[in-house]
Amino acid sequence: MNKEGPTRPFAAADALRQLAPADWARFGAEQIAYIRPIVMDGAPAVAIHSADGTQIGAAPDTSLATAAILQHEMLPVLVH
Repeated sequence: MNKEGPTRPFAAADALRQLAPADWARFGAEQIAYIRPIVMDGAPAVAIHSADGTQIGAAPDTSLATAAILQHEMLPVLVH
């Protein structure tokens, strides 16, 4: 029986545990974006960040930020 097949269902999880912090920072950077509230020019706004934390945009509210993420073919995610 192949040990890499069904008997090792957590092989992918084991591989992910071996990633260095820098690799995690780049993981999904071009496919995933998250939003967080900010104050811009004294007004509430929403910053858009790539998965590695780089701010890639801003919008006046959550719905417009989410629309911008989707328009750029990225996946919006919630970060707690």
